[in-house]
Amino acid sequence: MTSDLSAFAAKNGVKYFMIGFTDLFGGQRAKLVPAQAIGQMQEEGAGFAGFATWLDLTPAHPDLFAMPDPDGLVQLPWKPEVAWVPADLMMEGAAVAQAPRIVLKRLVVKAAEQGLRVKTGVEAEFFLLDAEGDAISDRFDTADKPCYDQQAVMRRYEVVAEICDHMLALGWKPYQNDHEDANGQFEMNWEFDDALKTADKHSFFKFMVRSVAEKHGLRATFMPKPFSGLTGNGCHCHVSVWDRDGTNNAFADEARPFGLSDQGTAFLGGIMHHGPALAALTNPTVNSYKRINAPRTLSGATWAPNAITWTGNNRTHMVRVPGPGRFELRLPDGAANPYLLQAAIIAAGLDGLSTHADPGPHSDIDMYVDGHTLSDAPRLPLNLLDALRAFEADEGLTTALGSEFSAAYCKLKHDEWNRYCQHFTTWERQNALDV
Repeated sequence: MTSDLSAFAAKNGVKYFMIGFTDLFGGQRAKLVPAQAIGQMQEEGAGFAGFATWLDLTPAHPDLFAMPDPDGLVQLPWKPEVAWVPADLMMEGAAVAQAPRIVLKRLVVKAAEQGLRVKTGVEAEFFLLDAEGDAISDRFDTADKPCYDQQAVMRRYEVVAEICDHMLALGWKPYQNDHEDANGQFEMNWEFDDALKTADKHSFFKFMVRSVAEKHGLRATFMPKPFSGLTGNGCHCHVSVWDRDGTNNAFADEARPFGLSDQGTAFLGGIMHHGPALAALTNPTVNSYKRINAPRTLSGATWAPNAITWTGNNRTHMVRVPGPGRFELRLPDGAANPYLLQAAIIAAGLDGLSTHADPGPHSDIDMYVDGHTLSDAPRLPLNLLDALRAFEADEGLTTALGSEFSAAYCKLKHDEWNRYCQHFTTWERQNALDV
């Protein structure tokens, strides 16, 4: 990949660049820049008014400048005259500490200073809805247990195959696509990578899925729980840590329980220790808590955790260790900010390494049936407010992520919670009109 975007445009027929960044709420922001101007933008950055996005900035703040990172460039497979470039936010010559991609990059460097490379893969689930977003798009998709439904996935073949073809063309090495556990829900998997690359791909994937769905007259949503009674959109994250060269898995030790080395166990210990606070980032919306604290769904299981527990190859716990040298964090949902998701995992894990954290005893029980028998298992937050309070109280995690970021995130998320509390609902009238 060239570092000269002007040269890339001339060689590859690019007419426009989308210089984009992701704000604190996961909003994808961009400016469309003609190729003739990209040289200046690469030198000076594209200007934004920070207050107009979900960042803790005011109209009085100086301009933000989004500096495009050529390493993350993606030429749109469905519109190759356009290239998407993730950007790092700068203000008055300094990196914006609250910007999610900046937060992640700083933690990647911190891991590298310890000779470690965190590699991850995400399972970003989504629904395909009608154009208005009111209902699933396939009226024949009505099975009680629709997961892996052969006919249902083929009825949406044109959408799924087009997205997969694009990932193949981009070299992401996708390896499977399926209809998921809810009616109208799908999952597409591609090969794991370094955490920053995974975050960039995850961000682009959400943009690509929405774009292709719209092309077909549909609407895609990653909303954690768009329908009552159906399984919600998770975003399970598979985590492993490698040496500096990325050739040796520092988590792997076949001689130890679950195939996890001392480092892998301590990293997992950090995840478990910071579990309540992690939820504020991995489950960042009011709606998120209708997925992780949901009653049984139509299919019979939510496939989401309800307590801070870990296990071997058992999908009812917050963390699953399916094989040597890696684990799967099943807490995150579709609303998770791609950059903050990775940053939170690295921050918690590195803290676990520094403190030699003990993940505690594992459990093999079915948490959906027998979870009540684990009286000492910490529970996940019941709502966004509880998660934010847990995050604010977790000095180790907030410090690792950066005080400026943590303060900005909590401020805006508390504002969001307050707006939610001020919103009047149909439920209130139905249950209190005759009180």
